[in-house]
Amino acid sequence: MKYLITGITGFAGSHLAEYLLTRGDGEVHGTARWRSRTENIEHLGSRITLHQCDMRDATAMFGLIRALHPDRTYHLAAQSYVPMSWVAPAETLSTNIIGQSNLFEAVRAAGYDCRIQIAGSSEEYGKVLPAEAPIKESNPLRPLSPYGVSKVAQDLMGYQYHESYGMHIVRTRGFNHTGPRRGEVFVTSNFARQLAEIEKGKRPPVIYVGNLEAVRDFTDVRDTVVAYYLVLEKGAPGDVYNVATGKGWRIREMLDILISLAKVKVKVEQDPKRMRPSDVELLLGDPAKLKKDTGWEPRYKFEQTMKDLLDYWRARV
Repeated sequence: MKYLITGITGFAGSHLAEYLLTRGDGEVHGTARWRSRTENIEHLGSRITLHQCDMRDATAMFGLIRALHPDRTYHLAAQSYVPMSWVAPAETLSTNIIGQSNLFEAVRAAGYDCRIQIAGSSEEYGKVLPAEAPIKESNPLRPLSPYGVSKVAQDLMGYQYHESYGMHIVRTRGFNHTGPRRGEVFVTSNFARQLAEIEKGKRPPVIYVGNLEAVRDFTDVRDTVVAYYLVLEKGAPGDVYNVATGKGWRIREMLDILISLAKVKVKVEQDPKRMRPSDVELLLGDPAKLKKDTGWEPRYKFEQTMKDLLDYWRARV
């Protein structure tokens, strides 16, 4: 078995590589752009094979797929930071949509059977009405950010290529996932890093926050990547699956858990620069379909995930 992970140096990509290696049933390959930071995968050493490839470069993508012929491709490479999509909407759309188009066309041109998982996002749902939660896969898509729009396009492209060409493509809509190695610009990791720096005396005892009232469904990344694997083995081709726990946490509650784990007392202050032009207030997913079709169940409790994340930053600041 040859596994290919686009964006292997990223947060979820590195955890998926670890999981696939524990299975011990094939080679693990990954793509990275030449300027990608590789600290997330340095501990994996020679157990994985890294390929320099910018997915926006169609020639490079075609060459990689022809040479490698992966059996399973997990498409995780993306501009995945929602606030950045407001600053650079065109780059977000180009990276996420054109990159995926190049992957699909490369596999189609190679003319062989490769199963592809698309890592979509709960941001595709966007504006969710209170009566619609927990969100099922059939819920209307009302994205509220350029990032959300780009993921809707990726999602629908996956459906179109399955219907048009019979390609084995399965779409996932991942709700917020977190854990060790989460990028510091994301809310759980940002708060954890601030706390770790306060504990080390590197900053005053003040946590700066944005909107604390939004509700999110947090899954441990180590559970998320197992879901990615299972949907390609057991999910229905062309179909879409929520990856979620079904439990919502207000951002304020998440922060309270982190503060309860801290070794110092802190104050909380809102930073206007952390507020978005429009925010998705409620993202609570229904994982029933994923569980029914694949047998997936989350193993990590949220409190454990937060402890592991805080310990990750304590070791690095």
